[in-house]
Amino acid sequence: MGKSRLWKALWAAGAFGCVAALAPVGAFAEETTEAAQDGAAAGEAQELEAISVVGSRRYGRSSETVTPVPVDVVPMADIAAKSPQFDVAQALQYIAPSFNSTRQTGADNADLVDSAMLRGLGSDQTLVLLNNKRQHQAAIVNIFGARNRGNTGTDFNTIPQLAIERIEILRDGAAAQYGSDAIAGVVNVVLKKTPGCEAVAGFGQYSRGDGENTLASAYCGFELNNGGVIALTGEWLKRGRSDRSEPRGSPRTIGDTKMDNRTLFLNGEVPLGDVAHFYFSGGYQDRYASSAAFARGGIGSDDIPSRNSAAMYPNGFVPYINGDIEDRTLIAGVWGNIGEWRADVSQTYGYNELLNDISNTLNASIANEDLLGGGPGLSPSKFDAGGYAFTQYTTNVDFSRYLDNVLAGTNVAFGLERRRENYEIFAGEQGSWDDFDGPGGGNAGSQGYPGFQPADETDSSRTSWAAYADFEFNWTDRFMTGVAGRFEDYDDFGKTTTGKLTSSFKATDTFLLRGSASTGFRAPSLQQRDFQSTYTEFVGGDPIDILLARNGSAVANAAGIEALREEKAKSFTLGFAWSPLDNLTVTLDGYRIDIDDRVVLSGQFPADSDAISDELRAYLEAEGVGAAAFFVNAVDTRTTGIDLTIAHSTEVGDGELTTYFAVNHGKTEITKVNVPAALAGGDGAEIFLSDRERRFIEDGAPSTKATLSFDYAIGQWDTMFKIIHFGSQTLGSFSGPPVFLDYGPKTSADVAVSYAFNDNIKLTVGAANIFDEFPDRQNPDETDNGHVFDSVQFGLNGTSYFTRLAVKF
Repeated sequence: MGKSRLWKALWAAGAFGCVAALAPVGAFAEETTEAAQDGAAAGEAQELEAISVVGSRRYGRSSETVTPVPVDVVPMADIAAKSPQFDVAQALQYIAPSFNSTRQTGADNADLVDSAMLRGLGSDQTLVLLNNKRQHQAAIVNIFGARNRGNTGTDFNTIPQLAIERIEILRDGAAAQYGSDAIAGVVNVVLKKTPGCEAVAGFGQYSRGDGENTLASAYCGFELNNGGVIALTGEWLKRGRSDRSEPRGSPRTIGDTKMDNRTLFLNGEVPLGDVAHFYFSGGYQDRYASSAAFARGGIGSDDIPSRNSAAMYPNGFVPYINGDIEDRTLIAGVWGNIGEWRADVSQTYGYNELLNDISNTLNASIANEDLLGGGPGLSPSKFDAGGYAFTQYTTNVDFSRYLDNVLAGTNVAFGLERRRENYEIFAGEQGSWDDFDGPGGGNAGSQGYPGFQPADETDSSRTSWAAYADFEFNWTDRFMTGVAGRFEDYDDFGKTTTGKLTSSFKATDTFLLRGSASTGFRAPSLQQRDFQSTYTEFVGGDPIDILLARNGSAVANAAGIEALREEKAKSFTLGFAWSPLDNLTVTLDGYRIDIDDRVVLSGQFPADSDAISDELRAYLEAEGVGAAAFFVNAVDTRTTGIDLTIAHSTEVGDGELTTYFAVNHGKTEITKVNVPAALAGGDGAEIFLSDRERRFIEDGAPSTKATLSFDYAIGQWDTMFKIIHFGSQTLGSFSGPPVFLDYGPKTSADVAVSYAFNDNIKLTVGAANIFDEFPDRQNPDETDNGHVFDSVQFGLNGTSYFTRLAVKF
């Protein structure tokens, strides 16, 4: 199929299948062509069928079928071969305006796992699917960082770029179709299983000479004699530590986490006779990651408070939080036809584990004991701090049928789902958490990251059952509606029912109106329900030990914290898709998302606050901590915004210029604060949700994010220039109003040049953030990470350079 013909077909799909091609400019057309050349479906109808996307349960959808919800399709072939970003989360960050993922620093375990969000909501309010099956979340719950605080989420970087065919981003509430978490939208990662082999090698580093990235990835798809396909992908991705502390060499390390990923993925499908197919996918990743904690000053230092020993670190030290992360995924299922019905039975397994050891540290209370005993004041410098794990088993039974003789075509789907989840916390060795000076001594545990205590350990599970029905009615060839309903029963918080109504009207051959209204929910994660830890936070440069108490624990009960319940949402979307020319598509969608009882991390209640009860104060004094925090159904919020996309392709000289513009503008407001009665007295309401915590929720992502990209391909050359704009963010300070952290809008750009030596070898060189932009400088005593700016917008590392070599064989 010729390139210009394919553009026309795909833009038709964009207008009337409501699909916007989100990729480095030109990738949608070029990569579909490459897939065909590599042995993918040869016919035009088969190529178009490949862009059937999440949000509909109809199989065999073509470009002529109208779907009523906005979906971005991100083909990954060009990204894997030419992108400045080497991992999935960062690649999407610089392509899809509604998607936000900023690497954190100085945020403990949040530095090790890059969480992501849609439309400025929490990372756990986006459902992630792998090959249309629910993907498990990471075991981590974010306690620190400038975004996604108190949220869990899925780790996109456990999947190699080269293993992915495309990523589909449904920008619409879909809990009635897919269940819990699908409030902001759904991201479906579709793995590749095309025949042929390819490999990519890459290297990059920042202009300041650090943060080296080394990539080696290979993919092979094998056709079987019976028509089946098995595909294997292996990837090694190593990232060096970067440091933007000021001055460099000071007792801080601020920048990218050191990381070493080894990943293997499997994907395939095998016919079982003439009527059924066995499909399977699996992934395994072993990741070693090391991030820098807050520094401890030298003896007598006034710069950074010291929990130190003169015999060990007289000039101060930077503790390192070293995480061993193991991630496992397995999907197996059978689909086939039972009469006119398509049946699909599947089992999905997911596991994520993070174990911490803390190095270049000490337990100051052990050093004190040694000193009092006549020793020099020594402590071990490395501790096993424990960790946590999350396991998920999901069983699905799905049926669907398209009735072409009912109306102008009707699709019927229904099914059942059972999900079993388990969450564990493992205690660290005693020296990682104990205070040998006694309760309240202030020197407990390994500095930088105190270990989990035996009282923190848990091994908890829950089970949920769900049933759904989904209908799509094509009343005419121009007008369709969809209706979906879902019932779920959780054995911890109870039952919930959600529904969704969608509709689209093809007013002309080039103009489509579309809209949806739905209710949704998100079950509180086990990570939020059962997490407990004592950690150290630096407030204005001073350390304070904080107990994050488990929901339902004696401490939480003493504070009047109720059992966590589900978040409830109402979502509305209204927009259009317009294709005035064969090579031009415009889409505009407005949205509103109301969420009641959002689960968030509360403020920190000091032991001396007049807002807490004597019972709670006694607990905190017995634990030897200065404050307590909790997970609570604390707030109701309203999120409103718009998404605009414009795509254009035209011939310029002997080459083709493809232009893509996309922008998301949104705003989240807290409409109600639900303060527990036991904490409402005195300054309790202000502590419960301080201005600082409020702004983490309302301003966790830039108000506006836009991309404008140009791709010009001529002969063996391909050039890309992409402008990325990040809107303003205003975060709260430790001091509170009127002190704010105002991060003004910033604009960055990426550039890349590719040369194809032949059909099988392509070399790319380029740079990211070529203007060397940084967030606006702030008072480091007021930022969350204690640096001159938080890790917001595009991060804090500056310009980077890269090269990639892509080979097919």
